[in-house]
Amino acid sequence: MSPTIAILGTLDTKGVEHAFVASCIQKAGCQVLMIDVGTGSDPQVPADVSRFEVASSAGIDLQPILDQRDRGQAVATMVKAAPCILEQLRRNGKIDGVISLGGGGGTAIASAAMRGLPIGFPKMIVSTLASGNIAHYIGTSDIVMMSSIVDIQGLNRISKTILSRAAGGIVGMVRVKLPPEEGKPIIVASMFGNTTACVNSATPILEAAGYEVLVFAATGTGGRTMEALIDSGMVAGVLDITTTELADELVGGVLSAGPDRLYAASRARVPAIVVPGCLDMVNFGEPSTVPPGFEGRAFYFHNPQVTLMRTNVSECKQLGENVARAVNCYVAPCCILIPKRAISVISAPGGPFYDPQADTALFDAIAHSLRPDVELEIHDCEINDLQFGQRCAQRLIELIAAQRSAS
Repeated sequence: MSPTIAILGTLDTKGVEHAFVASCIQKAGCQVLMIDVGTGSDPQVPADVSRFEVASSAGIDLQPILDQRDRGQAVATMVKAAPCILEQLRRNGKIDGVISLGGGGGTAIASAAMRGLPIGFPKMIVSTLASGNIAHYIGTSDIVMMSSIVDIQGLNRISKTILSRAAGGIVGMVRVKLPPEEGKPIIVASMFGNTTACVNSATPILEAAGYEVLVFAATGTGGRTMEALIDSGMVAGVLDITTTELADELVGGVLSAGPDRLYAASRARVPAIVVPGCLDMVNFGEPSTVPPGFEGRAFYFHNPQVTLMRTNVSECKQLGENVARAVNCYVAPCCILIPKRAISVISAPGGPFYDPQADTALFDAIAHSLRPDVELEIHDCEINDLQFGQRCAQRLIELIAAQRSAS
């Protein structure tokens, strides 16, 4: 049977355009399932799944909401309901991919729906907003967002070209043969340029023990994505070497992963290694973008687009308490490892961020705030020393084994 691609859209205002995409997909040999999430007049084209069925999938009676003629509330309702209908269809094997076209409202609905789908499930949005900041639409998902170039209003030589290519894109995504799953348990690791050597020394040991290691850049989005994957239940262990995003969240840097960073392992009950890697730095953009009030602080110009600021004693104390507070919630085996000589390349003795007082404040706050039964190892080395990365890997393997033997 040929694959089925869901076409989700506001068919009251963009029905003709979605129907054009449907025809392109059908010509390519796939089936389509038209889902209406419109909130205005009747659909311009027939829908296989009506807006009322979409709302009902979330237990919502749509008609009273439509009767109020409040577009904002109606769109909010679809934002809530659309993820439910898509996940139901995917879970029941009814669809193999999804595509949508939209402006502001349509993109909000479609992106909310697609963010609820698993990583790897084909999903694409053609949007008038794709050339701007799309982080809040994509979130931690793998949505492909394509710029519509012209407004999605009618069919013309430009829109037909874009929409035809988009249809070909989703068909290709659905039809592509994926490599066979290796079946190895997954370990996620957090990394920065300043901790690359540490993760690189840990990875071969974990791979030799039969694990697949997925590395996430600690850039805000990377941390959120890693936490989402941990929450998904797909992860066997966490090698959280680089917790620097906590510093950006506390001080106001540009790479914060939000206040929830470090808590997914507790929710998922996954064994974890936690290291205060790169908590010596807060990330900003170009020097001119550093907010006022930080005059006199220690800065390091990593490159023309990245300015790093050294965390001070007060901030390090708070960061240590924050790390301990999160780890105190863990119920699976866990261990905090501290490389007391340096928590990044540039905080080593002689480096631009070398500050023993700040480091001591960080380490002491972790030790004093930590739950008594949580393991804490302090090593007389730098974070990127070979033996430290190897110890992190070996300890994680032991923690995973301990959890298995206890279950």
